[in-house]
Amino acid sequence: MLNYALRTLDADGIITMGFFMCRLHQQIQQLHQQQFNTDHGEPFIVYRGQGLMQSDFEKLEKLKGGLMSFNNFLSTSTNKAVSLEFADCASAILDTVGILFIMSIDPCIKSTPFASVKEVSYFREEEEILFSMHTVFRVNAIKQMDNKNQFYQVELELTSDDDQQLRLLTDRIREEADGYSGWERLGILLIKIGQFNKAEELYAVLLKHTSDQGEKGIYYHQLGLVHSNQGDYERAIRYYEQGLEINQKTLPSNHSDLATSYGNIGSVYHQMGEYLKILSFYEKALEIHQKTLPSNHPDLAISYNNIAGVYHQMGEYSRALSFYKKALEIKQKTLPSNHPSLAMSYNNIAGTYHQMGEYSKSLSFYEKALEIRRKALPSNHPDLAQSYSNIGSMHHQMGEYSKALSFYEKALEIYQTTLPSNKPSVATLHNNIGLMYYKIGEYSKALSSHKKALEIRRKALPSNHPDFAQSYNNIGSVYDNMGEYSKAISFHEKALEIYQTTLPPNHPDLAISYNNIGSEYHNMEQYSKALSFYEKALEIKQKTFPSNHPSLATSYNNIGRVYDNMEEYSKAFLFYKKALEIRQKTLPSNHLDLAQSYNNIADAYYNMKDYSKALSCYERALDILQHVLPPTHPHIKAVRNNIEIVKKKFQRIFDE
Repeated sequence: MLNYALRTLDADGIITMGFFMCRLHQQIQQLHQQQFNTDHGEPFIVYRGQGLMQSDFEKLEKLKGGLMSFNNFLSTSTNKAVSLEFADCASAILDTVGILFIMSIDPCIKSTPFASVKEVSYFREEEEILFSMHTVFRVNAIKQMDNKNQFYQVELELTSDDDQQLRLLTDRIREEADGYSGWERLGILLIKIGQFNKAEELYAVLLKHTSDQGEKGIYYHQLGLVHSNQGDYERAIRYYEQGLEINQKTLPSNHSDLATSYGNIGSVYHQMGEYLKILSFYEKALEIHQKTLPSNHPDLAISYNNIAGVYHQMGEYSRALSFYKKALEIKQKTLPSNHPSLAMSYNNIAGTYHQMGEYSKSLSFYEKALEIRRKALPSNHPDLAQSYSNIGSMHHQMGEYSKALSFYEKALEIYQTTLPSNKPSVATLHNNIGLMYYKIGEYSKALSSHKKALEIRRKALPSNHPDFAQSYNNIGSVYDNMGEYSKAISFHEKALEIYQTTLPPNHPDLAISYNNIGSEYHNMEQYSKALSFYEKALEIKQKTFPSNHPSLATSYNNIGRVYDNMEEYSKAFLFYKKALEIRQKTLPSNHLDLAQSYNNIADAYYNMKDYSKALSCYERALDILQHVLPPTHPHIKAVRNNIEIVKKKFQRIFDE
């Protein structure tokens, strides 16, 4: 019953049995002292047979050479046959791997108490050795047994206090939970491993059992953190404000806990998209931290990171990058190399490079973040989903749509099992999956995914949140490709209205809206209006992006198309050429946008009666499309048709 509570992180059960846990640990310590000579004892082997879910075993395989801990009081046996029987039975269960753990134990290691409980056990024949719950092992080897696919032996070695990696990790965990009681430390760890519902249960119980104002302030703060992670931002604000109210009454004005409260309230407003409120709270937090903390303190890194995030949202990417790098510099000096917080910094820097169009740098930082998270977090942790989503986004930008869809679906699978269905992150994934279907021409699937995203956002976000504008824009783009231009322009105008009330005038997302509305007027053959909106988009992009940013190529391409339709072919050719030059420098050689550029330049050559160059460019476009799109895609059909038209022109010229 106790081990079940520990494995499932049942807060009520753990609290109820807290005294028993303490007593059991003390009894193991006493028996250990009686049974083992810790100065001259000989090393020995114990065994444990059990089953692991296939997904958990795959994570274990990646831990070879790393550290492993069992989240309970660990029952082992000196009888190998008994343990083999348990493992063999487990291997017969569907999607379960049978594991025989072979554990090398040195009794001279004093950090972990263990004892033989054979004399007090109901099952003496099992020859049980029971370890206390903080036992940590190093994974030395993983081997398949008897050529059975679902049966492995895993060789473990008990770690000692002088294991450098363990000591660094333990010291860091203790430092992060310093000053808190045992139950509070448990709550902090539950949040760090993504067990938000369990953490909420724990803090609700603790809040109910205390009358101390200081403790209440801590519990309100932690409940705010839990609800923020669950996407319930209104409740998060309420809990944070209750905690802040207590702190303002009981603490000096420059106390670090006040800075934490300001920072957390700012972070929730950040999620809600209320940018004017955000900076005020973050700057209050930074002011306290700069006055009271050493220059490399982790809380300063948090403040720098938060302010960077606001600048990122406002489209001021160079400022954002500067603050993100300040945060990373502190973390690299103070944290172990595999700490999840480092992954967060790598992820943030990657996102900024992404927006700046520096895709190779972006992918490199995203992969650094994923590498840490795979090693440090459970396989279904939301942060892993974020990494999969981000890498999917990079493959999207690089035109590798099947890879992108695969990463997005991995992320969605995690979110659907760990987060409430109205979490904004789930909406973002549906949105991204919709973009992939849009790119490969499956418009009904794209529309379905975008509508799922919009439905979640309506439940979770304020009506003027910028994410609504993203949904409206994407739905508008799908209707555009389905030829329903009046519906498309209606959705794009809804997006523009939100952006104009929530974003600075030079924000890149405004450029997206201007571009989309320009596209609708273009399709409706209102070319002067289309050109006006395209030029507004280009003006913003030229102010905010580097000169070789792929988004600039999109604007040049669109303006070229308008001039093409207005039969100003020389102007069209100049803008098409600008777009192609950027895309050749920044995109993979088989990217769809390159195919678009070759096709458009071919159109311009055709209209200028340079048929040989037109044919060459059409053929380059077709070559890319055939590598990327399904053979029935309408773009392939259109380019083939253009090639046939040019060849017929050649034939007529030849016949004449």
